[in-house]
Amino acid sequence: MATSVKLDDELKNRIQRLADTWQRSPHWIMREAIREYVEREEARERFKQEALASWVAYQETGRHLTGQEVHDWLDTWGTDNETEAPPCHE
Repeated sequence: MATSVKLDDELKNRIQRLADTWQRSPHWIMREAIREYVEREEARERFKQEALASWVAYQETGRHLTGQEVHDWLDTWGTDNETEAPPCHE
């Protein structure tokens, strides 16, 4: 799929300077920027969908952990007394 993108001269010059510095082509710089953007936005969308699913599950079951319970659990990480995640409750 061939695609063209119109860029203003200032942005073209910035991309060219990066390309020269990194010894890459401007095309490579633009592809990398687009790939990173798409990956970041896909991850953001996955996070959003997981959060919405968690909210729905909470509304249906009422099962949860309090902030203090999570905080106390996280405080054990990296210690000799590291514990498993506490069980959810209503």
